[in-house]
This record gives sequence, C-alpha cells and structure tokens, in this order.
Amino acid sequence: MRHSIIRLIGRHMSQHRFNLQQPNFDTEYLLKPANRSNIETNIQNRKGIGDIGLAHSIHEQLAAGTSLPVNERATLKAQLAVELSKIPNRTHPQVLEYGNEPRILQQFNEHHKRTDRMYFQFNDICKKMNLYRMENLGNFTGHRSYYLTDQLAELEHALINYAVEGLRQRNFQLITVPDLLPGRIIESCGMSVHGERNQVYKLNSGEAESLCLSGTSEMALAGYFAGRTIPIAKLPSKLMAVSRCYRAETSALQEEKGIYRVHQFTKVEMFAVCSPDHSATILDEFRDIEVSLFDKLGLHFLLLDMPPCELGAPAYRKYDIEAWMPGRGVYGEISSCSDCTDYQARRLGIRVARDGPGGMETFAHTVNGTACAIPRMLIALLENFQNEDYTITVPEVLRKFMHGKQLIRRRKALPELKLTKRLIQEETC
Repeated sequence: MRHSIIRLIGRHMSQHRFNLQQPNFDTEYLLKPANRSNIETNIQNRKGIGDIGLAHSIHEQLAAGTSLPVNERATLKAQLAVELSKIPNRTHPQVLEYGNEPRILQQFNEHHKRTDRMYFQFNDICKKMNLYRMENLGNFTGHRSYYLTDQLAELEHALINYAVEGLRQRNFQLITVPDLLPGRIIESCGMSVHGERNQVYKLNSGEAESLCLSGTSEMALAGYFAGRTIPIAKLPSKLMAVSRCYRAETSALQEEKGIYRVHQFTKVEMFAVCSPDHSATILDEFRDIEVSLFDKLGLHFLLLDMPPCELGAPAYRKYDIEAWMPGRGVYGEISSCSDCTDYQARRLGIRVARDGPGGMETFAHTVNGTACAIPRMLIALLENFQNEDYTITVPEVLRKFMHGKQLIRRRKALPELKLTKRLIQEETC
C-alpha cells in the first residue's frame, strides 16, 4: 500500500508536468452500499483485481473521521483513489449471459475456409520465399523482433493504405501520434504500468512518473482529448492513427510463435469520442467497418461478442474478429473493438458540453477499434492465399497499392559474402 501511495503522490506532482487532471471516479455508483454486491460479482466475472470492500471501508473511515489530522485524511483519500482505480468498468447486461465463452454472431466467407491441401505456416512459407527474417536477432533487436523484406514489406504498406483509405471514406481524421507517453495516460486507458508482469516498456522507471512506450495509439488519441470539454455539436469525433505499438509480450504458446505475438508492430487504429447516449451506436459502426475491411480481402473469419472474462478493465462491451489461419489450423484474433463508456473519460477529464447557455457538462464516452494489425493480417493473408508453386495471390483490393501486382513471388536469396584469406589480406594492406 505504501508504494501505491508513493505512486499516487508522484502522479499528483506530474499533473503540472503533463497538465493532467485528477481522475474523477463514479463514486455515486461505486460507493453506494446497495451496489457493492453487484460490483463484487462484476470484478469476479471480469477476473479483476479490485477490492470494492476495501474501498467502502476506507470511505467509511473518511466519513466517520471528520476530526482526523489533515495528513491522515490525505493518506486515506490517496488510498481510496488507488482502490477505486482498480475497479473495472461495468459490463453490458447481455454479455453476462455468455458465461466464459464468446458468442459467435456471424461467420463470413465460409466457402474460403481452406482445408483441401496442406498449407504452410507463415514462418515456413516466408522462409521458402525469402521474405522475412526473425532468427539470430537477439544480439541487437531482442527476442520477438523481425524484418519484413521486399514484397512482404510492400504488402505491409498496402494493408496500411487500404485501411486508411477505407477509414477516410468514412470521415475519420488522420492523426500522427507520439510513441512516448506518461504512465498516467496509459493507466487511465486501462493498462497497468506497475508490477513485474505487465506489457508496458518503461523508459525511466526510477522516477515517480514514468515515460513509457505506447502499446497502441488508442492511448495517445485518448490523451489528445485529456482535460478538454467538447461541445456536443462537434461530436462524435472520429480519429485514426497509424503507429508502432510496443508490448512486452511473454506468451510461450506454440500457436502464438513467430510474428503472431511480437514486441513491436504497426497498427491502424480507430478512436472516437462521443456523447454518452451514442457509444453503443459507434461501437456497432466500428464493428461493421472491421467486418467490411476483412470481408473485401476475402478472408474467412468469425465475429465474436466477448464474455466478461475476456473484457479488459475499461471495456463495457467488446467484439473480436478471428480469421481462419490454415497453416496453423486454428482461428487467430486479428481485430477487436470496445465501448469503454466513461471509464477513460473520467480518468482523463474528457467532458461533453450540452447545447445552450449554461448547458450541463457530462463525461464523454470513448470507443476504440483495430482497423488493421499488420503482423496477424500478414499471417492470415499468406496462409490463406498461398499457392502450390510458392507464390501468394494478392487480394484484388490491395493490388492498386502494390502497382497492380497480382502475385508475390519467391525472392532469390542474396549470396552470402565470404571473404577469403587473400581478400582479407588485400583489405588490410
């Protein structure tokens, strides 16, 4: 607890450094005794770490201890804020019916599910075609790093351009975001930066407020709105960003080897700020955009409504999309989108101003979604569209971004440079 308080004090000091507001938790709901049982059940369903009982106990101490010394009250308030920050968002009532399994809402391109012959896994087909490198990189880029070369690098950029063009047609504004963020922004978006087991790279962990590498541009886009009050007439605000994402992944699962789960990758992200009564509609829009993008690529995939145990702390509801990967013989997640309601907005001070003079302010809602996560999209494309002559058929919608190229062909391996003893002597003379 002492370390939590120290961190909170550090965050308070960083308010001025990063111009961030203190979080504003929904205490009217969270600290109401009648809601305690529902909140405890929600924490258990979500596999959360919050302790609402402890939060209520601290709140009762504050209410009863009006004569407490100022420093003791400050300590209790800091403890209460720490405990409230751990409580996950509420869960959509419909999702509570799912138990621990996702609900399959729809299957797309079922006729494209490939089982008619043997398909190489992504790693193997890329090695045969000399398109990427992942081995022997520990000496300078570390485990779970990779190089995409030649036509595979072209395919990466084609996917980015395809997703950006699709979002631009739907009135998304393109923004370039920073990769470095204060830890407070990342925590406000629902990802922990503390403890030994987390996915965040911290650059100055010795300081009270760490600077971190962003795990997704969702965090930077949320931070872009921090502390702002937006007129309701200007909402929804829909943004997209192309960024590198950095994650300290540790999975050892066989099906997640190769570039399925890596330390850094490129992603096209969707993000929206909207009024509280509009986030469910925006979530449906994000879901439909993802479905449209992947459907046009010709992939076979499942649309899933995720159960409570699969929701991160900020999500009220989340849809996942899993594509068939015939080389692996499994479905793999390629995208998701989440309605975070006011979870992030309360922690970052993002508000909506109602129309008219003296219009009341309320906390905004935020929605995020993945338009294209490059490594997993490359796996899905190369495993589904590989041909028996070691070529890859480029989906028609991507060809205009690859100068009309219809096939990705095997690249000749570059000969290794071998210096003979005589050549070495000549070089040194």
